[in-house]
Amino acid sequence: MALFKRVLLVILTFGSLSVLGCASIGPRTVVRDHFDYTGALADSWKQQMLINMVKVRYGDTPVFLDVASIISGYTLETGVNVYGEYASPGRGDTFAGLNARGTFTDRPTITYMPLSGEKFARSLMKPLPLSALMSLIQAGYPIDIVLRLCVHSVNGIKNRYGGSARTRAADPDFYPLLERLRKIQDSGVIGLRSQKTNEMEGVIMSIRGKVDASVEEDRLWVRKTLGLDPAEDEFKVIYGSIAKDDKEIAILSRSVLEIIIDLASYIEVPAKHVEEKQVNPTMPEEMVHDVPVPSLIKIHSSTVKPEDAFIAVSYQDHWFWINKRDLRSKSLFSFLMMIFSLTETGSKEGAPIITVPAG
Repeated sequence: MALFKRVLLVILTFGSLSVLGCASIGPRTVVRDHFDYTGALADSWKQQMLINMVKVRYGDTPVFLDVASIISGYTLETGVNVYGEYASPGRGDTFAGLNARGTFTDRPTITYMPLSGEKFARSLMKPLPLSALMSLIQAGYPIDIVLRLCVHSVNGIKNRYGGSARTRAADPDFYPLLERLRKIQDSGVIGLRSQKTNEMEGVIMSIRGKVDASVEEDRLWVRKTLGLDPAEDEFKVIYGSIAKDDKEIAILSRSVLEIIIDLASYIEVPAKHVEEKQVNPTMPEEMVHDVPVPSLIKIHSSTVKPEDAFIAVSYQDHWFWINKRDLRSKSLFSFLMMIFSLTETGSKEGAPIITVPAG
C-alpha cells in the first residue's frame, strides 16, 4: 500500500505543476510576443517599401499588403497514465508505473489585407495634408528635408521630380529657398498655429522675433522670393500652386506614391539594365553655384547580397540596399515610413471578425 501512496503523491504533484504551468503561460509570453512581432512587422514594412520603390523605378506595379490583426493562440495539454497491480505476499509481484505527456502548441492567426480601392487612394494617392506637414516642422523636423521630400512647389517655385512621366530639375531658387528657411527655422522665429474660418481649419505661419543681421537678411530674401508682404508677420498656408495675394503661402504637397516615385529615381540601377532598356538611367546630380546638391537617399545595387545593409531586397537577379553606415539615407527612409503612417486620416475599413477557440 505504501507504493500506491507514493504513486498518488506523484500524480497530485504532477497535476498541480500542470495547472500552474497553464495558468502562467499567457503572461510569460506577452513581453516576448510584443517585441518579436513588433520587430518582424517593422522589418517586413521596410522591405515592402523598398521593393515597391524598386518596382516603381522599373515600371512594375507596387503592391502593399497590410497586417490587419495578429492573434497569438497557445495551448498546453498534459496527461497522466497510472497503471499497476498489487499482489498479496506470496501471490505474485506488485508493480506500478506512471506515464506523463505534455504538448505545447503555438498557432498565431495573422490576417493580411491588401491596400486597394478607397484605402489605396487615401493612403497612397491623396496629397499629404498641409496640417501634417506643418506639424512635422513645428515638431522640429528640418524644414528643408520636409519640403524637399513632400512638396512639388512653394508659391510656384518648383521642386525637383524624378517621375518618368514628368521628370524635371528644381527651379534655380528652390534649393537656396530651402537653405535660408532652414537657417530661419534654426533661429527659432518660425511659428505655426491652426485657425478655423467658415468651419474650415487652416494653418497660419508666423515669421517674427528678433534675429541677428544674417538671419534678417535671409528672412527678407525669403519674403521677396516668395512674393510675400514684407510688412506682414503672419501668412496663411494653403494648398495650391499659386497664392492669390502676398499674404498667402501656396504649397502643392505630394502624395505618398509621388514621394516613392521621386525617391526611386535616386536608385543606383545596374548599367546592364539601362543598356537593355529595362530602366531609365539615374538623373544626374543637381548643382547650385557649382556645388552638388546632396542626394536625398542613396540606394545601391549589387549582384551579391550585401553584408552591411540596413535593409536589402532582391529584384531582377540583383540586390538593392541601403548601407547601415549611411545615417542620412537610413533616417530619410525611416522618415518616409512615418509619413506613410500620417496618411491614415480617413475612416478605417471594417476589420474581419475572427473566432478564437477558448477551450
